[in-house]
Amino acid sequence: MKIKSILVKSIAVAAMSVTGLVVANNAGSNTAQAAIVQNDASVVTVNYVSNNSISVYNNYENPVATGQTLASNTSWKVIKTAYDSKGHKWYDLGKNQWVRAKYVTIGYHAVATQTQTTAPASTQAPAQSQTQTQNTQTASNTSASSYTSNASGSEASAKAWIANRESGGSYSASNGQYVGKYQLSASYLNGDYSAANQERVADNYVKSRYGSWSAAKSFWQANGWY
Repeated sequence: MKIKSILVKSIAVAAMSVTGLVVANNAGSNTAQAAIVQNDASVVTVNYVSNNSISVYNNYENPVATGQTLASNTSWKVIKTAYDSKGHKWYDLGKNQWVRAKYVTIGYHAVATQTQTTAPASTQAPAQSQTQTQNTQTASNTSASSYTSNASGSEASAKAWIANRESGGSYSASNGQYVGKYQLSASYLNGDYSAANQERVADNYVKSRYGSWSAAKSFWQANGWY
């Protein structure tokens, strides 16, 4: 009995020693894990000016350039924030289109002479980018009390269709950072959530990005956002 007890204790001690080594080795490896973290930005602006544009990648863990580029001084909505195994920070601009955080600045920055780069129709464009020209126009018109949209016929129908899908047609609808009838990023509205400004910003956004509400509707139907 005594011999058996000693043998059991010896085995237990040996097992604990091996476990301790494994834990120590894991603790000392300091290997970073790639992971998606809490999103820390709603909109980012490209600030890399050396080549006047940055590349878009298909993921953050093993990034491969998609061939798409984003021009400096253009702003883009952020869907996710993540870190790769080397500790580099990345932003997903929608549909797994990632950019390095070091090349962008959090927030929206108006530059009247710079317009956005629109991705080819054959690619999945990042969601809700906005031209700096439009933002400047919006800022100068926030005090206006009325606005009349030029959309009519099929254009008005497509616009109403999108509004219904986005908010049920409510100017007071909100979903996190997205506000109003057309669920625009709050930063695009510059603090003016009036119906007139929502209509103005939505028209300018769609015109600059898609060219028409009908084209925006087609994109929405294919991707679930515009």
